[in-house]
Amino acid sequence: MFARQFRVKSNTAIKGSDRRKLKADVSAAFPSLTADELCELIPNKEELNVVKIYAHKGDAVTLYVLHKNPLFFELEKRLYPTVYVLWRHPALLPTFRTWPPVLEKLIGGADLMLPGVVAPSGGLPNVKRGDCCSVTLVNNRAPVAVGNAASSSEEMLSAGMKGRGVCVLHAYMDHLWAFGDKSGPPSFPDAEGEGQERCEEEEEEQLSSEKVKDQPCCGSEALSLATMDALLLQCFLHALKRKVKKSELPLLTSTFLRNHMFSCCPSGKQLDIKKSSYKKLSKFLQAMQKQHNLIRVKELTKGVESIVEVDWNNKELRYFKVVEETNGDAAAAAQDGGEAEPPYHPPEITTLYSVSARLEPLFLDANKRKGTILQPAEVRHIVTEYVKKNELVDENNKNYVTVDPTLCDCLLEKSEYQEVQSLKWDDLFGRALGKMAECYEVVFPGHAPVRKKGHMEPIDVSVASRGSNKKVTLIKNLDAYGLDPAAVGAALQRRVQASSVLQPVPGSKDKVVVQIQGNQIHQVGRLLTDYYQIPRKYIQGLDKAPKSGKK
Repeated sequence: MFARQFRVKSNTAIKGSDRRKLKADVSAAFPSLTADELCELIPNKEELNVVKIYAHKGDAVTLYVLHKNPLFFELEKRLYPTVYVLWRHPALLPTFRTWPPVLEKLIGGADLMLPGVVAPSGGLPNVKRGDCCSVTLVNNRAPVAVGNAASSSEEMLSAGMKGRGVCVLHAYMDHLWAFGDKSGPPSFPDAEGEGQERCEEEEEEQLSSEKVKDQPCCGSEALSLATMDALLLQCFLHALKRKVKKSELPLLTSTFLRNHMFSCCPSGKQLDIKKSSYKKLSKFLQAMQKQHNLIRVKELTKGVESIVEVDWNNKELRYFKVVEETNGDAAAAAQDGGEAEPPYHPPEITTLYSVSARLEPLFLDANKRKGTILQPAEVRHIVTEYVKKNELVDENNKNYVTVDPTLCDCLLEKSEYQEVQSLKWDDLFGRALGKMAECYEVVFPGHAPVRKKGHMEPIDVSVASRGSNKKVTLIKNLDAYGLDPAAVGAALQRRVQASSVLQPVPGSKDKVVVQIQGNQIHQVGRLLTDYYQIPRKYIQGLDKAPKSGKK
């Protein structure tokens, strides 16, 4: 639920009556808490804040925050503890154990599936469908996630431990955790947890082997250790410079390898840590930390390492140049079984303004005639120079500009001629831009700029009904942004496992609309904004995504 950034609506100090009500609600929801423990969690005199937020799906949530750490969150009139509370009271909720590699999936918003649950010798906790429960990792009883049981314990066992186990609402390292002090979980040894290190090594080996299978082979000769070490460093620097954002930190090392380093491997080569002198990802990252001072790695959860800091000013990183692949490289990759399609780069769209006939007198001193296209900054500069040249700045208040006959004719309405004697600077610039004809410039990589009148039409995403209560998602105007509708449809089809087709746009010869089964607005938004990097302001209709529903 908090895998993506939420929006804060209000942040106020709690009232005395609300504090007493919160205590009573917490005591009723979690009866195992003693009176002293309750007073420690919700002290009578320390400042406690009520923060109302909207989750990324539109759900209204109330947070109760003490010392900048969220203690509880209220969703649909039900209280849930955060990991900060559970680290102080790990036995507060029924607990399901899982392996450390699963934590990465939970952080990304996934639910805990029953095949990943490690059943203790005493059996599963006794829960009913919808009961609040927590998730811990093997070898540490400190909870790392909170959610609701997807079914009762009996139903889980009768289903052969298949299907969804816990519907996760909040997890360690998500945005709700980041709203606090970002501290790591304490270490509460779990006597039944064994084999964790072996499991993580197997996961790392599996990640490497899976990527090797997916990547094209560059020949029968194996890369030497030195060559593989150089390739590792190249992909590492490339990933830090182009892929990793500061907002992503702390970043799981396994996520960094899978999502960033592998994607930076040049076409025709394969990245295999086992064939390097380091042999393991952890040793390679330790070398990057100690010898190159590029990153700082920390074990935030026992057995799970994360990159917590990147030195963006490091000279080695600053002077590293990413080698762009040429068309020849792409063709060679295609022959070896890779994809020859060049990567998509979104166009640069700039809003411009054309001098209208009415505003021409205002721009004569700058030799700008009717039809001249200007940047917004150029308009502000020309108007400012006109005001200074004609000494129109109000002597008593520098924030105002006196309206002379030219400004009156160009910027005021007829009803304002006798009433408005001066304008604020912002109002002056706003009126000037408002009276000009809007146009825009589109620049695709490798192509000459194209200027057109009007405004850039956004990509339109909508939902339509087909037949009896069947819905389809329609995506229009992709070609204006240089996107291939067929490629977008195929990508969506793989993501949501639903059929997609291209339909011709009525009244147009060469334009098509992508149609995909179901209400897929949320997935379409993620694909366009995250993968294709289209700015959200150029996508219309994302607000029509379903607000709630089963995960």
